[in-house]
Amino acid sequence: MIKTTLKIDGMMCGMCESHMNDLIRKNFKVKKVTSSAQKGETVVISEDELDLSLAGKEIKEIGYELKDAKSEPYEKKGLFGLFK
Repeated sequence: MIKTTLKIDGMMCGMCESHMNDLIRKNFKVKKVTSSAQKGETVVISEDELDLSLAGKEIKEIGYELKDAKSEPYEKKGLFGLFK
């Protein structure tokens, strides 16, 4: 799995976070998505890497700006992650 951190400019409140999460879920096949207006980022967990050019275009269409993106391998943490 892949963890992609999107740095997004323009999110100000909880509704902005909700709009961003809905946008990502609508356009990409993801396992988990969380946004933080305070940090100015959205973290996406998915099986495959996101199409960042499409993400940037879609984010811009709803009034935000994709500033940066970073992808890295993701391993599930927690109790069951200990027993491999």
